[in-house]
Amino acid sequence: MTSRREFIIKFGLGSAALVASYGTAQGAMAQGAMVAENDAQAIALGYKADANKADKAKFPKYAAGQQCSNCALYQGKAGDAAGGCPLFAGKQVSAKGWCSAWAKKA
Repeated sequence: MTSRREFIIKFGLGSAALVASYGTAQGAMAQGAMVAENDAQAIALGYKADANKADKAKFPKYAAGQQCSNCALYQGKAGDAAGGCPLFAGKQVSAKGWCSAWAKKA
């Protein structure tokens, strides 16, 4: 039989380890996978990981300088190579990417 003191110490250490691993897993999940250009949603929105490769004939709204990093929907931080976008739930878009839903960041 373990003493009450041993139980409390082991329980506390186990809980701390569980919380630490949960936080690490949440960070990894929050980052998510990159959106593939051949993803159905990406095709529908004309998403390209490199804004310079946007189909200008199909999407005449595209203008040089528009990219995910300066879009109102982009959830990454300044300087990040990629970040989240609510249009591609759980996935990341390239900061240098573009799609037809681009809207100027205020």
